[in-house]
Amino acid sequence: MSTYHGRDAVREEPGSVSLFGHRDYRHLFGAQLVALFGTGLTTVALGLLAYDLAGSRAGAVLGTALAVKMITYVTVAPLAVAYADRVPRRFFLVTLDVARALVVLALPFVDQVWHVYVLIVVLQSASAAFTPAFQAVLPDLLPDERDYTKALSLSQLASTMESLLSPLLAAAVLSLVSFHWLFTGTSIGFAVSAALVLSTRIPDAARGDRGGAWERTVAGIKLYTATPRLRGTLGLDLVVAAAGSVVMVNTVNYVQDTLGGSQADVALLLAANGAGTILAALLLPRVLDGIPDRTVMLTGGGTLLAGLTGAVTLSTVESGGWRGAAAPAVWAVIGLGAGLVLTPVGRVLRRSSRPADRPAIFAARFSLSHACWLIAYPIAGRLATDAGFTVTWLVLGALGVIGFATAVRAWPRDDDPFERSRFTDWIARRRNTATR
Repeated sequence: MSTYHGRDAVREEPGSVSLFGHRDYRHLFGAQLVALFGTGLTTVALGLLAYDLAGSRAGAVLGTALAVKMITYVTVAPLAVAYADRVPRRFFLVTLDVARALVVLALPFVDQVWHVYVLIVVLQSASAAFTPAFQAVLPDLLPDERDYTKALSLSQLASTMESLLSPLLAAAVLSLVSFHWLFTGTSIGFAVSAALVLSTRIPDAARGDRGGAWERTVAGIKLYTATPRLRGTLGLDLVVAAAGSVVMVNTVNYVQDTLGGSQADVALLLAANGAGTILAALLLPRVLDGIPDRTVMLTGGGTLLAGLTGAVTLSTVESGGWRGAAAPAVWAVIGLGAGLVLTPVGRVLRRSSRPADRPAIFAARFSLSHACWLIAYPIAGRLATDAGFTVTWLVLGALGVIGFATAVRAWPRDDDPFERSRFTDWIARRRNTATR
């Protein structure tokens, strides 16, 4: 199955207008930012709602809700994209934002746990359709590769900042009003996102040439698994999930139960992880101008495995005040590795698809990457409870090694002659600068 490399787009000269001088991109980035923070506030409010409804069983309720979220992400994204090119793309995105706003607005009024699950399915179905459709807009809106790379870095930066700042913003709001108002604020945020999308001039998706609904549903996954470099990115997604689940699932218990730390120490470790990802997002636009995506992303995979090794080492030490200083460094390394893998992936997807196939490719990536998390989350959660951190993190490390080996084997070293020639030119420029 052939792939599209988009050489003409790659070789375009950068435009004279700055990225934020591009009105449509500026409005779309604002929509993404507002929606991200809305989602973060919803996560905080959902935990409080679960406690309000279930008391001591709140953890089980929230865990089930997150599992429902991941399953929805895996199944809905390819299905939604099968019909996304049948309607105007701007109308599609605005409708999904409005649907999310209405669902979030309904959450404070539920009084049964099963109501939460039903609304979560609807909410996350809309998100599973929105995110890949939104991601597929950017390559069409920003044909210049340098602008697109900056946009990818900003997107990763926004996502990381949301994970760091949403809890602080929620805490500030909760100091003034009850948690039910978080849902109202989030609903307003999705409405603002819809208004910003509505104000843009988004090109409609190229209509796919595949006939039946089932064919359109599985098209992206077939293309993804048939393209060597994309199989490589899927292996790296497994590494990200294996290391990231340590951070997402085990941080609270590791800090409070093993290190004897406080909630502030939990926040410190999560902030260190986010700082590593932010560092990668800030550095990569310049780095990717000369170094191939494969090299950067495989370096990120190796960095993640180094972080997992550090975590396993920490878990084998039963005492010592130095652990409190070493843990943030390990968590930051994991964040750095995740940023190195995740930030350039949009470039690889664009290079591997024709415009007509792009929504399907982005949806397939969204679905398959979340399937990796669906594998890693239960290991990090259940095995840590039964067997402890050392065994759990060794198993996750083995999972990461499998993913990394898959990436190295599947992604050819001589994948792109143009990428390699650009790398050679970049090295030559560096040497000339050093000898002056």
